[in-house]
Amino acid sequence: MLTKVAINVGAAAVLCGLLIHAACSRSTAQRPVALKLEPLALAAVQPSLAPQLTVTGDSAIVSWIETQGRSSLLKFAQRTASGWSEPRTAASGTDWFVNWADVPSVVRLDDGTLAAHWLQNTDVASEAYDVRIAFSKDAGVTWTSPVSPHHDGTRTEHGFASLFQAPGAGLGLVWLDGRALETNGGKGNDSMSLRAAVFDRNGAQLSESLVDERVCDCCPTSVAITADGPIVAFRDRSATEIRDIAVARTVAGRWSPPATVHDDGWQIAACPVNGPAVTARGRIVAVAWMTGKDDKGRAFAAFSKDGGATFGAPIRLDDSVSLGRVDIELLDDESAIASWVEFADQRTQLRIRWIDSSGARGPAQTVAGLGGERSSGYPRLGRRGHELLIAWTETSDGRSAVRTAVAAW
Repeated sequence: MLTKVAINVGAAAVLCGLLIHAACSRSTAQRPVALKLEPLALAAVQPSLAPQLTVTGDSAIVSWIETQGRSSLLKFAQRTASGWSEPRTAASGTDWFVNWADVPSVVRLDDGTLAAHWLQNTDVASEAYDVRIAFSKDAGVTWTSPVSPHHDGTRTEHGFASLFQAPGAGLGLVWLDGRALETNGGKGNDSMSLRAAVFDRNGAQLSESLVDERVCDCCPTSVAITADGPIVAFRDRSATEIRDIAVARTVAGRWSPPATVHDDGWQIAACPVNGPAVTARGRIVAVAWMTGKDDKGRAFAAFSKDGGATFGAPIRLDDSVSLGRVDIELLDDESAIASWVEFADQRTQLRIRWIDSSGARGPAQTVAGLGGERSSGYPRLGRRGHELLIAWTETSDGRSAVRTAVAAW
């Protein structure tokens, strides 16, 4: 539930203090930023879960899942001057794979086309499912028949997709793909791959490509657009079960070999279900992530000034024990606001902190209390102009509801 300090004047003062402190921490003088946090009403009907925020230019969209009996509905609303628009339904079905970590999305492309993705079961017993995509040219009133970006035909996992505007085309996306598990008969190969695809502006698929042949099998992915092209952040997986965060960039129209953001050396023979977040402005890139090396959950962020080719030293985000589930958004200068989930003071909290590329940090502040169970999901950030949008899942008495807030400066 959104804490009282986060919905009254006190919250505005707290977060204003956060950003003012941030501005004063810079090596060069910065104009103090007054940031006011307010709840933003969203007409999400309980039970609702799995929020996602996407921002393209001045357009911000929040999406989520509502369940009605056996049916699942992908709902979305658009940011307007007066709040969120009335929700529309992008897709619905009774055979969806609904999960707190592998969430659908709706994104606006640069020509106004909406693209939506969700997950459809193909074999419930083996938790196999496919990515399904549909497009709308009329602001979500009507949608095309759904298609999949993968064509291997295997009954394996295809999910954790991230959608983005493909430079010079229409929709781009990356996803985790389990086709090798079935192709090799499940013998001696447990490799989940990371793949990418591009669609043209009419919704026709142009390409499918391999980004990394072996990645962590159930950690969310994240994509940002740099001045050089798309960059994807993901949790990699070595032959010795080191599962650190890596990025791949598009260079001359091809995906570069993956490069580790930082050598955490987290060795774990299981998926932590904890992916990174990436944000970019020009050639400045910031990545946030969680590591659990030595059984200590910690959240970090690192900056790059060369489009993600190299990264600086990690900056600690949390103060106690982090549960990860991070997000991050760059500001206009070489600074960012990051969020993560932390267990502190005997409770689970959504926290936020200003950082910059020099390593300076503002004080961490609690935005909302969260349920300790995984169903509280991944909180999301989205920057639209001079406002920061926040979405999360509030859980109480076994029911869930998507909530949103806005911090404007």
